[in-house]
Amino acid sequence: MASPDTAQVRHLAGLDPESRQMVLDTVAQLKKRLLTKERILEFDRKEIFPEEVIREMLGPEIGLQLLMIPEAYGGLGGGARDSCAITREMAKICLGITTAFFAIQLGADPIIVGATEEQKRKWLGKIAAGEALVAYAVTEPDAGSNVAALKTKADPVTDASGRVTGYRINGNKQFISTGGYADFITVLADAPEGPTFFIMEKDTVGYQRGKGEEKHGIRASNTSPLTFSDAFVPLKNLIGGVPGQGLKQANAVFGYTRLMVASMALGAGEAALEIAVPYAKERIQFKTPLSEKQGYTHKLIVPNVVRLAAAEAYIDEVAERLDAGESDLDVEGSIAKWFATEAGNRAAEDCMQALGGYGYITEYGVEKIKRDVRITTIYEGTSEIQQNIISTFRWKKSRKTKGGFYGAMAAEMEQLEKDRPGCGGRFYALAARALNHLIVVADTGRLTRQQILMFDLADLMAHVEVGVAVARKAAALAAAGDAQAQRAALVARIFAWEMCQLFERNSLRILTGTGEIDAAAVVASLTEIRLNEFAGSCRNVIRDMDRLADDVFGR
Repeated sequence: MASPDTAQVRHLAGLDPESRQMVLDTVAQLKKRLLTKERILEFDRKEIFPEEVIREMLGPEIGLQLLMIPEAYGGLGGGARDSCAITREMAKICLGITTAFFAIQLGADPIIVGATEEQKRKWLGKIAAGEALVAYAVTEPDAGSNVAALKTKADPVTDASGRVTGYRINGNKQFISTGGYADFITVLADAPEGPTFFIMEKDTVGYQRGKGEEKHGIRASNTSPLTFSDAFVPLKNLIGGVPGQGLKQANAVFGYTRLMVASMALGAGEAALEIAVPYAKERIQFKTPLSEKQGYTHKLIVPNVVRLAAAEAYIDEVAERLDAGESDLDVEGSIAKWFATEAGNRAAEDCMQALGGYGYITEYGVEKIKRDVRITTIYEGTSEIQQNIISTFRWKKSRKTKGGFYGAMAAEMEQLEKDRPGCGGRFYALAARALNHLIVVADTGRLTRQQILMFDLADLMAHVEVGVAVARKAAALAAAGDAQAQRAALVARIFAWEMCQLFERNSLRILTGTGEIDAAAVVASLTEIRLNEFAGSCRNVIRDMDRLADDVFGR
């Protein structure tokens, strides 16, 4: 894993900071003009997909979609850091609107990674010109997130000489964002050579767009089923011109797209806090503001500030690695999505509770955020899918490196503790070494057959890797003398305590939950992972939470 220090010496793709800020300023202006609070609440209440507003945002005066299009095809050539930043800010306005924009990016991805030059010029050019809403049609009623199990078929059509001229598509897609309004879709279907992406235009005969679903949240987005009955796609619309490349093309963007969903959840969680924190300063209960009561601050606000800051640190680190040209970051994408979406969902839940009865009322906005952010733990692969991916692939990575993967993190954190004490390095190192041992126990004891224990391992793996990113950020800010260094160190220590609590619980279930490991071996493992030392993370945690609350509430 590359550290931030090594990433800095590499060329990073994307916009310069000034250009990125200009796009962020454009998003801020949208909130004042096109996406006011009143309009957003109306879209939600009436379940309106604001097509005209979306298309105006694609038009020449705004052109927000240009961020995701390479410069060669009329775009700005933004990188992962840019997309994360803009997605995060848009999610603070409305996650439904953000989903509609994410659908354009997702639909364009197979073209960006797999299309021929001619296809890129044509179809990316249409998106850049603001001429097209796009949808990504992969999910099916029975296959869900398992793209390898798709049932939609693509049968070749040949001319009199036996030359393939196109394909007839038959099948169904489900839960397609913007599916009911897209001018064209990138659809995955099973050709004789294997899964293949095709571009299909909205007026194709045999292509039917179903009624939009009535949803719990993200009501300003459109989610529709799609049906294909002998829908003909010409050969020129086979993405890349070579059939059977669809899974490769889909896998090439999972690390990136899941990072975008993580950014959505981060922005939504922050939006909830931006409502709850000012409310606490003004709401007087028993003669003092809620912002001075630990039962409010330390239970409902500070833990969520910490988790969202941790999510931010990890998202930023992975985005920078992507912009530095690293590939094969699918597991990192899964960790980011799992951690950030669960954190964002929990933040919205707690902020709703923090406002009491007002949190349940539409006018205050938190209940909408809660309904909206819930989807982030589901689409682009559920949290459980991410846990499967994390545990399976990190288990294999650990075996392949003979413990070197997490061992290197432990060594880095031990050195960090020496160089920058107070950033939680000791406990992140302790956890990384404990994780290595637990992986060996799970492997040799065949506990990997127990899916729930693999989920337990996934949670530990994610918390270790996120925690390492948090500690790195805190140490880097301290080294730079940054004004945010003290707050970052508080976040790093409080998050280390939360991680250690998780280790205490999950370790015991992994070691004793099946009853297959004898008592002596359990005791030996608990000694090996030094579980008793994890309790040290609790020292001064209330004082740290007090200090972070002082910073958050301006006390």
